[in-house]
Amino acid sequence: MGVLEGKTALVTGASRGIGRGIAERLGREGARVAVHYGSNEAAAKETVEAIAAAGGEAFAIGQELGVPGDAAALWAAFDAAVGEDRGLDILVNNAGIGVSSSFEAIGEEEYDRVFAVNTKAPFFLAQLGAERLRDGGRIVNVSTGLSHAAMMPDLMAYAMTKSALDIFTRYLSKVLGPRGITVNAVAPGIIDTDMNAAWLRDDPEARAQAAAYSALGRVGTPQDIAAVVAFLASDDGRWVTGQWIDATGGSLA
Repeated sequence: MGVLEGKTALVTGASRGIGRGIAERLGREGARVAVHYGSNEAAAKETVEAIAAAGGEAFAIGQELGVPGDAAALWAAFDAAVGEDRGLDILVNNAGIGVSSSFEAIGEEEYDRVFAVNTKAPFFLAQLGAERLRDGGRIVNVSTGLSHAAMMPDLMAYAMTKSALDIFTRYLSKVLGPRGITVNAVAPGIIDTDMNAAWLRDDPEARAQAAAYSALGRVGTPQDIAAVVAFLASDDGRWVTGQWIDATGGSLA
């Protein structure tokens, strides 16, 4: 029996990359996993199938984030999928987008969009999800090492969205703490995902440089981050809350 047997989890942005890694790990630990996706239904179904193939239980729910009413619509889809048992034990706010423009070039539309997806959506997903979250539950927000180190100036706006998420994490831990609910942020470094494939997988020199950032001398994997999230979601993580957890492989050491 897995350590999360009998638990229900929602992982946003779980159709690929870090989100998929987290969803699959929680599924292996026994949780029933709601696999959220924004647009790629086929990839979300692949995640569901992978969880099922490993003996777990999962279902997909689709909802674009960063649009008006996104949180309410996502929870409505969740409620419809789970039926009478609307209870939730674990919420992982993983979905996020990056920026493609530098400080000099970014416009208001792109700026507003990245904040809407990375900061506003997690806030209201937690606000509206709190009534579904059982006492003793878990919220994990996926942050970034860039909120604590200005290593990539062109990602300034992205880092700002995650810095706000870090503050939200600390305050929310105080709000929900009386119910035994823990709230933490996990900060990945450079992770080998499809999002980074163009430069990380196809350029050996770039990969070597990325690996050199880590004290462990390699690029991280979604499974590395999923392991940290699984710990926080388990009973072993019950006394950790309000924390920003460096999961960059020592890149900020």
